[in-house]
Amino acid sequence: MRPVSAVGRAARREWGPLWMTVRTALAVDRLRAVPMTLTAVGLTAVLQIVQNQSWGYGAVQRLGAVRAEDPLWVALLRTPLSLFVPALDLPVWGALVQLLLVFGIAEICLGRWRTLLIAYVATLAGTLYARIGVAVGPDGFLGLPASDALIVDTGPSAAVVALAVYVCHVHRAWFTGALVIGAMVGEVAVKDNLAGKEHLAAIAAALVLCTVSARHDRRRLRRRRQGLGVGVGTRSGAPPIKS
Repeated sequence: MRPVSAVGRAARREWGPLWMTVRTALAVDRLRAVPMTLTAVGLTAVLQIVQNQSWGYGAVQRLGAVRAEDPLWVALLRTPLSLFVPALDLPVWGALVQLLLVFGIAEICLGRWRTLLIAYVATLAGTLYARIGVAVGPDGFLGLPASDALIVDTGPSAAVVALAVYVCHVHRAWFTGALVIGAMVGEVAVKDNLAGKEHLAAIAAALVLCTVSARHDRRRLRRRRQGLGVGVGTRSGAPPIKS
């Protein structure tokens, strides 16, 4: 067996179904296939421009900046918009590329509402983890120092990581999913900061959603098989007529 052909077959098994789904949707609908993604990219770009203005920085912070020291109800209100507020210490093009690629693929594969739900749950998981980690303290398991309560927590990275894991689960791209998780674990091992640990919280939320989805699919498949099992070989369930 030639190594090149073996690698090609492995790549087709890993990414073939995902590639065909995305390619078909874009070939048929083009940009109409990802309206939510384009809106998210545009909103992020606008917020980046506004928050870099003297007159807009305060407004963006009040509406979309989340800190662990904030009251919980304030954090919950700000969390949806915080997903689209680029972090000030990172280049904005990184956030835009993440949104365009990962959100676009997820919107095609999962639908816009499930994509938004997973993104929000992952972002919320990171936000809640930060509060719990600060309360636990640096000496506890996955705890955080008190100074992390002052860090502004914004950006789409937690949602992007969770969506990548969920899409890999749906399309059985196990190696890619494991690679994403391994990269996030390595990030925490190399650079032990709030963002890295929030990525792990987002992955944990995504894995919980994957488990719930898999159980729901199994129950639905079992009910379908039970329904088909009644009167197999006949239309009404009555004994077959002999000619």
